[in-house]
This record gives sequence, C-alpha cells and structure tokens, in this order.
Amino acid sequence: MEQHTKRGSSWQVVLVVAAAFAVAGLAACSDEEPGENTGNSCTAASQCYPGIDPATIQGTVICLDRVTSGYCTHTCTVDGDCCAADGECRTGFPQVCSPMESAPETYCFLSCEGVADEATYCQQNANAAFVCRSTGGGTLNRKVCLP
Repeated sequence: MEQHTKRGSSWQVVLVVAAAFAVAGLAACSDEEPGENTGNSCTAASQCYPGIDPATIQGTVICLDRVTSGYCTHTCTVDGDCCAADGECRTGFPQVCSPMESAPETYCFLSCEGVADEATYCQQNANAAFVCRSTGGGTLNRKVCLP
C-alpha cells in the first residue's frame, strides 16, 4: 500500500511539472508570436516578415534602425502597399505609408490616427512599450505607434 501511495504522489508531481512546462511553453510562444509583422523588434531585415515570400511584399523589407530596438517595415508608395502580401498583416491593425523624420523614403507603420486614447490604443494593439507619435515626415507626417 505504501508503494502505491508513493507511485500516486510521483504521478501527481509529474502532472504538476508537465503542466508547468506547458504553461511556460505557451508563454514563450506568445512572446515569439507577436500580432503584426510590421513593428517587430529587429537588428537585421532578415528577421522581418518570417514566412512571407519577400517577392510578394510591395517594397524592400528593412529593419529601421532610427527606432529603438529596430522596427520591421518595408518601403511603400501608398497605404495599400503595407498589407498587400498574403499573410503580411495578421490583424486588422491599420497601417500607413509615411516618411520617417523627413527622410525621402516612405515606410509602413502601425497607425494610431483618429483614435480617442492614442497611448492606450498603441500599448494594447501594437506593443506595451509603444506610444502614438508623429513620424516627423514633414507634409507627409502621420501619427503612428512607435517605441
């Protein structure tokens, strides 16, 4: 009987440990699987838009280093270029095409235009470290979620 009790206790420990690993695994997946490709942190363009054929993206994929921790984006001509490739945009989060800090190139950014509570909107829909701010793009300036 004592042996049976120990075996039962061992199974309980195994189940608790397995459950802990499952929860840790889910947390890791959610950290690695962000909502949108645009806006992900990066150090190189090759880290951006995983699983998307680069030939289908309307523009050149880049890791924008003018943004703290990098910002996955691509060049664009109009807003519609920003979600043109299949699977490029995973959510309904709007994206806009704008220059960054008056640079001649235009890039896709996560938009916060026309929302009541901009800071909360960016933190809940883009990234907890993001705020709504101007791209600084002169006459083509847009309001976007950035760190």
